Amino acid sequence: MTDKLGSDASLSLDEGLEIPGRALGVGPEGAGAVFVAGDAGPTLTRYDLQGDGSFQSGATMSFQGKGIATFGEYQGQFQFISETKAYFFDGPTGQVVIWNPKEMTITGQIPLDGLVLADATLTFTAAPLRRGDDVITFAGFRNGPEVPSRAAVVVVNSKTDEATVVTDDRCGYVRDGIEGPDGKIYMATEAYGAAVHRLNNDNAEPPCMLRFDPATKKFDTAFHVELGTLFGGQTAGSLTRGPGNEAYLRVLDESVFPVMPDTHPRVLASAAAWKWATVTLGDTPTAEVLAAAPNNGSVIPLELGDQSFVALFQGQDSTKLLELGANGPGDVALSAPGLVFSAVKIR
Repeated sequence: MTDKLGSDASLSLDEGLEIPGRALGVGPEGAGAVFVAGDAGPTLTRYDLQGDGSFQSGATMSFQGKGIATFGEYQGQFQFISETKAYFFDGPTGQVVIWNPKEMTITGQIPLDGLVLADATLTFTAAPLRRGDDVITFAGFRNGPEVPSRAAVVVVNSKTDEATVVTDDRCGYVRDGIEGPDGKIYMATEAYGAAVHRLNNDNAEPPCMLRFDPATKKFDTAFHVELGTLFGGQTAGSLTRGPGNEAYLRVLDESVFPVMPDTHPRVLASAAAWKWATVTLGDTPTAEVLAAAPNNGSVIPLELGDQSFVALFQGQDSTKLLELGANGPGDVALSAPGLVFSAVKIR
């Protein structure tokens, strides 16, 4: 934990909680608690912040009874509705688990049968949207190194626990979304899907932007924009939301990272060779590449209070959190060892 964000702020492993494997720390903003999960098992432990800045371990609960074997991916899969209600979106089992953060108990589940795609790995966005009582998340599908032509939106009404699954087959790995000025949700292929297409055009449809109407819960069949057309044919992806609902895309600069035939798409998506671009959303989107230095194409967006950050991996050894503003990424707000997949503002 730290109470400081700034260019010289850094975290150390000298103090902290050691979790086997990949860990996630999640929780509702300002609640004074963090819930810790890892990929070594299906358990979640609550830790409460004490007056002296330490954490006190609380109850541990298991999700094994719902068929979940491990936690991974992103903190966005955990959505906190109230003090006594939260959701966990699980890709491998295709469901939403309903649980009580106060009592640390499982209270139900919501099947997402419409997301099942044979021989494909289902994943969810790192940055769901909240619109009134609705939790809106975006699903991506991988089949080995390939990306099927399938996009999906999941809308869960937190009052009724009813889920609506809507799919579209015009392009794939559409895992990022943002609400536009017209109230519609614009979705785009994530950098990994864009990298798959760049390396082998037969592996995926061209990266694209789609539009979804949250009122009718339907895709706009007349709206389909290939991302490359916004940048003169360059590879683009990863639609990211700024603190004022600004929209950004990432654009691959191949002069920084020349693409080789044997490059793995994950390596390409993670390479520090993707420029930032602002995007104006609407019937005819436009984009403008920013002067900010290139960095990772696949980023982890993090919202802490009224500030937005992106976690950028520095190889496999460390992570820098950059504050995202109206002109794209700014100064480094925090440095941390290892790869950071989650961050929580706990007070």
